[in-house]
Amino acid sequence: MSDISRPEVAHLARLARIDMTEEELDRMAAQLGAVLDAVEQVAAVVGDDVPATSHPMPLRNVTRPDVVVPSLTAEEALAAAPEVEDGRFRVPMILGEEA
Repeated sequence: MSDISRPEVAHLARLARIDMTEEELDRMAAQLGAVLDAVEQVAAVVGDDVPATSHPMPLRNVTRPDVVVPSLTAEEALAAAPEVEDGRFRVPMILGEEA
């Protein structure tokens, strides 16, 4: 079993700015030890002839081709807007800042 000490977990928590109780530190040390054990098992099985992968199945691009189709004009899109300003939708300020 991988040994990750409680002081190491406390140090990691401080670095991550996570406030943990004594009980949480103990529990996290055991859980991180289990994770490290699992990683060690995988590393022991994987040989040099196995390429690193990010996905178990090959990925393929499934996007459709761009096709120009008729759409709303700016005036039609803005026609139902509750407020319009300078040809754009006017929305309430949410961050308290001026543009």
